[in-house]
Amino acid sequence: MARRKKVVLSQIETTAPTRLEKSKIKKKTKEIAKEIAELITIMSANKKYSLLVVLQGMDSSGKDGVSKAVFSATPPTMVSAYGFKKPSDEEFAHDFLWRAHKQVPAKGEVKLFVRSHYEDVLIQRVHNWINKKKVDNRIKSINAFETLLQEDNDTIVMKFYLHLSKDRQKEKLTERIEIVEKNYKHNDGDWEERKHWRKYMNAYQDVINRSEIPWHIVPADSRWYRNYFVATEVLKRLKSLKESYPTLESPPKIDYKNA
Repeated sequence: MARRKKVVLSQIETTAPTRLEKSKIKKKTKEIAKEIAELITIMSANKKYSLLVVLQGMDSSGKDGVSKAVFSATPPTMVSAYGFKKPSDEEFAHDFLWRAHKQVPAKGEVKLFVRSHYEDVLIQRVHNWINKKKVDNRIKSINAFETLLQEDNDTIVMKFYLHLSKDRQKEKLTERIEIVEKNYKHNDGDWEERKHWRKYMNAYQDVINRSEIPWHIVPADSRWYRNYFVATEVLKRLKSLKESYPTLESPPKIDYKNA
């Protein structure tokens, strides 16, 4: 395997390219969402592949927004999401990947992880709840887990880090306090976690660079470009499968023309 160039998050833009027009990109994203829906329908019909989309990022980076925009046209029977929160007592009693493995998609399905198994090498690391040895072991286990899904079960694993600037995060968190319609999103804990921004950036950067399945780094300051970026990558990957609708292997036994 060729060595990938090391990712340095501080050197990657969080904003959209200046040459793009917001209105055109938003329209294009809706068109792409319809194409994605068609390809997922074909994937569901064939039941050869499945798709796991991992969405990670700091609070208010737009994980839910991406989910809605990219898969807005996909039939709900073919796509679902699972949000990773604090583990339950039962989950704590098992290995850290137990709760993730239960949620992976079956063949023909799409599953979105809103946050993911990576929380166990991010928040726990930032707060020193696990030591370096356990971090190293968990990253190895995550790589093995994702390789198992991809190579043994034909699960396409796509991982997106929503790259939000610290200034933009403050704007979004402030909106949750000052705009009534967004009050329900406010959580004091988000402001507490923000105090550890540098530690989170270091943890994300390390995880991204040690992942065997590459991450897509998504400029997330502008949601319209963030959604377009993710949609474009998902469409590209689905197209690469070159699938078509399955056909009947033999003529039907029923006289359907005279039914």
